[in-house]
Amino acid sequence: MTQTENSLAAEKDVLRRQALARRAAMEPTRRIELSLALVDAVDSLPIPEGAVVSGFWPIRDEIDPRPLLDRLRAKGHRLCLPVVSKPHLIFRELTRETVLVPAGFGTTVPDAASPELRPDVLLMPLAAFDKAGNRIGYGKGHYDTAIAALEKNGPLTCIGLAFQTQEVDHVPAEPHDKPLDGILTENGYRSFSHIWS
Repeated sequence: MTQTENSLAAEKDVLRRQALARRAAMEPTRRIELSLALVDAVDSLPIPEGAVVSGFWPIRDEIDPRPLLDRLRAKGHRLCLPVVSKPHLIFRELTRETVLVPAGFGTTVPDAASPELRPDVLLMPLAAFDKAGNRIGYGKGHYDTAIAALEKNGPLTCIGLAFQTQEVDHVPAEPHDKPLDGILTENGYRSFSHIWS
């Protein structure tokens, strides 16, 4: 890493820790209420009819996308969840019959019998985001490599899911960082397309 890369990584780490501390300080009941509010914005999401949508299984105090995913399923979308694999995440189908198994970091994933899907839309967890659509993940780079691989095979819409308290003034973006197409919080959906289109 160069000195500049080290500096950016350190700055991101500070912002990550601060945003996650704010998220963790929220009352558990409040997190549930605000997670349920995501469903209210389902019709404003830029998800084409019949699109395959990847969600995530929430860990720790993350916003819970499961009510939103259930609404998307009811609207006819096929769902999948990310599974950590090499060289990048893979995505396995999620139905009401899917057998879920524990995975690392306290998350849950569809078992190996669940078919792999190529998502058209990623609903992504994150640590922090800014008004330009830049995001800070958890530092492992799983989504960065998955996005790069998925974009080789067609268009991909990336939507962050987070609590409003996770917004920061500015995320120091690096060349490999792909801005989000939009962010969904308890306050509704915000598109970033106009910023860099």
